[in-house]
Amino acid sequence: MTHPRLHALADPHKPAVIMTDGSAALSYAELEDRANRGAQLVRSLGIQRGETIAFWLPNCVEVFEVYWAGQRAGLYVTPIATALTSGEADYIVENSGAKLLVASPELPCFAGLTQRAGVTVMTPEEWRTALDAQPNTPIADEAPGFHMVYSSGTTGRPKGIRLPLPEGDVTALHQLASQIQGRYGLGPDDRYLCPAPLYHTAPLAYTTACHRLGATVVLMPKFEPEAALAALSGHRITITQMVPTMFVRLLKLPDETRAAHDLSALRILIHAAAPCPVPVKRAMIDWLGPIIYEYYGGSEGNGSPALTSEEWLNKPGSVGKASWGTLHICTDTGDELPPSEQGIVYFEGGWDFKYLGDDAKTRDARNPKHPGWSTLGDVGFVDEDGYLFLTDRKSYMIISGGVNIYPQEVENLLITHPKVADAAVIGVPNPDFGEEVKAVVQPLDPADATLAFAEELIAFCKAHLSPVKCPRSVDFDPALPRQDNGKLYKRLIKDRYWPSPPASVSG
Repeated sequence: MTHPRLHALADPHKPAVIMTDGSAALSYAELEDRANRGAQLVRSLGIQRGETIAFWLPNCVEVFEVYWAGQRAGLYVTPIATALTSGEADYIVENSGAKLLVASPELPCFAGLTQRAGVTVMTPEEWRTALDAQPNTPIADEAPGFHMVYSSGTTGRPKGIRLPLPEGDVTALHQLASQIQGRYGLGPDDRYLCPAPLYHTAPLAYTTACHRLGATVVLMPKFEPEAALAALSGHRITITQMVPTMFVRLLKLPDETRAAHDLSALRILIHAAAPCPVPVKRAMIDWLGPIIYEYYGGSEGNGSPALTSEEWLNKPGSVGKASWGTLHICTDTGDELPPSEQGIVYFEGGWDFKYLGDDAKTRDARNPKHPGWSTLGDVGFVDEDGYLFLTDRKSYMIISGGVNIYPQEVENLLITHPKVADAAVIGVPNPDFGEEVKAVVQPLDPADATLAFAEELIAFCKAHLSPVKCPRSVDFDPALPRQDNGKLYKRLIKDRYWPSPPASVSG
């Protein structure tokens, strides 16, 4: 069976969602009821197929009510990160064209949202009340919808990643769920722990794939290492997905704490989103056995390598062989390179994504000589056996604890400070999060290169940006390395903080 509606008919009382804090749960029958009512509601608001709705919510069951309402009403569903400021969230609402926003008033920045004409804003309580007034039958014009998440390049504002909406019946198996099913054997007997925020693509995609395939989703309000172990043990979790920073926090728990939890039901632990240090992954395999699976990919859905623990132990540092799409490593001019030579990572055969309202960015993601090949902007090489090794990020995107951070937005803010002449923002090593944000600033007056001014700049960023984007430290430079054409030569700055890369990666 391939859709929560079908599982609701076959096993209506089976849990679809369980909150680990005991705050709420939904059976498959209840999920079907709320999704139908939600689809009726969006139609009553005049929202038609191909339009967008959004949610700005912490982890809660209402996320799935909104998602599945949108899925059967033929809509794009856009998640908004809870850490964003009201201005940042408001931009996504406006740019996406969202007609409905379900948002939690408990978010610190909720009160600052702009009230826009044509956008209905509901709190979860208002959403529930509105659903109760709707019929619980399917709408007459059902059509399949999908998510539209926001990513961002190194320049400009975040961009919506717009994929073609599926065709056919709403209960048909989606390609993404089919891949997850084939890769991990996910099915009705599984219990999937989600410890990560649902506004991220992978948690949203995997949990909704669980609902298509009849598994139970066990949802943590937020990740805490010992609480995650308790959930894995108490709910007899069979499959979960984490990011490497979660591995680090789990491994730092006392041995007796880890040993106190029975993880024998766990058959698969997936990780992605950020590079995992080789010693950390090796320690996870030593602890849990060869049940660690890895994949590499982006919200664009243009392709994805993956590998098992056994493969990784033979190819430490690799992110796998292409399991979706065909890998190509190319020069800047688009020519394909042979194995072991480093270049831009392209995929052929994945989804035909577009960046909403940004044709130039969409074109830039295509290979100049093979327009059907697309890239996320990463750099790497494949070995003779076809395994991909990532060696750099062409865009200098910062990945901290699995969260993508884009330096240009922070640089654009810093340069507005009256005492700043120039600024560069980079990721520097962090033992827990992989990377952390550092600003390197050229002050107008060299005498301002003080600890007090560094603290002032950090506070300045915190007043305008969500905390995850803000520099954790500020260094000063009397003259940043800018070329005559105005381009900042950021590699010269980053090399001060990162160790030299190895000459080669051996298997």
